[in-house]
Amino acid sequence: MTDTAKALLEGGPQDLPERIVPAPPPGEDVKIELRNGYEHFRPAGREADTAGGRLPVYEWWERTEMPG
Repeated sequence: MTDTAKALLEGGPQDLPERIVPAPPPGEDVKIELRNGYEHFRPAGREADTAGGRLPVYEWWERTEMPG
Protein backbone atom coordinates (compact mmCIF):
# COMPACT_ATOMS: atom_id res chain seq x y z
CA MET A 1 0.00 0.00 0.00
CA THR A 2 1.05 3.56 -0.58
CA ASP A 3 0.71 6.56 1.70
CA THR A 4 -2.59 7.43 0.00
CA ALA A 5 -5.57 7.16 2.36
CA LYS A 6 -7.64 4.04 1.63
CA ALA A 7 -11.15 2.85 2.44
CA LEU A 8 -12.77 -0.60 2.63
CA LEU A 9 -16.04 -1.14 0.72
CA GLU A 10 -18.69 -3.48 2.11
CA GLY A 11 -21.86 -4.68 0.43
CA GLY A 12 -22.98 -3.94 -3.09
CA PRO A 13 -22.31 -6.12 -6.12
CA GLN A 14 -20.15 -9.20 -5.69
CA ASP A 15 -18.18 -8.35 -8.84
CA LEU A 16 -16.73 -5.01 -7.75
CA PRO A 17 -13.19 -4.89 -9.15
CA GLU A 18 -11.68 -3.67 -5.83
CA ARG A 19 -12.80 -3.63 -2.21
CA ILE A 20 -9.98 -1.35 -1.02
CA VAL A 21 -10.08 2.00 -2.81
CA PRO A 22 -8.72 5.53 -2.36
CA ALA A 23 -10.61 7.27 0.44
CA PRO A 24 -12.67 10.31 -0.56
CA PRO A 25 -12.28 13.71 1.12
CA PRO A 26 -14.00 13.95 4.54
CA GLY A 27 -17.79 14.15 4.26
CA GLU A 28 -17.96 12.63 0.77
CA ASP A 29 -19.23 9.24 -0.38
CA VAL A 30 -17.35 6.75 -2.56
CA LYS A 31 -18.78 6.37 -6.07
CA ILE A 32 -17.64 3.42 -8.24
CA GLU A 33 -18.48 3.16 -11.95
CA LEU A 34 -19.73 -0.33 -12.81
CA ARG A 35 -21.88 -1.77 -15.64
CA ASN A 36 -23.33 1.49 -17.02
CA GLY A 37 -24.02 2.91 -13.58
CA TYR A 38 -22.53 3.92 -10.27
CA GLU A 39 -22.40 2.08 -6.96
CA HIS A 40 -22.57 4.46 -3.99
CA PHE A 41 -20.99 3.80 -0.59
CA ARG A 42 -21.43 5.88 2.59
CA PRO A 43 -19.16 6.04 5.66
CA ALA A 44 -20.20 3.37 8.16
CA GLY A 45 -18.65 5.16 11.14
CA ARG A 46 -16.35 2.26 11.96
CA GLU A 47 -13.03 0.76 10.90
CA ALA A 48 -11.89 -2.73 9.96
CA ASP A 49 -8.55 -4.52 10.11
CA THR A 50 -7.26 -5.45 6.64
CA ALA A 51 -3.99 -6.74 5.21
CA GLY A 52 -3.18 -3.08 4.50
CA GLY A 53 -3.90 -1.93 8.04
CA ARG A 54 -6.92 -0.46 9.79
CA LEU A 55 -9.22 1.28 7.29
CA PRO A 56 -12.49 3.22 7.46
CA VAL A 57 -15.47 1.17 6.23
CA TYR A 58 -17.90 2.46 3.61
CA GLU A 59 -21.19 0.58 3.17
CA TRP A 60 -23.12 0.26 -0.09
CA TRP A 61 -26.37 2.19 -0.09
CA GLU A 62 -27.57 2.65 -3.69
CA ARG A 63 -26.97 2.27 -7.40
CA THR A 64 -27.67 4.94 -10.00
CA GLU A 65 -27.87 4.31 -13.75
CA MET A 66 -26.05 6.41 -16.34
CA PRO A 67 -28.33 8.20 -18.79
CA GLY A 68 -28.63 6.80 -22.24
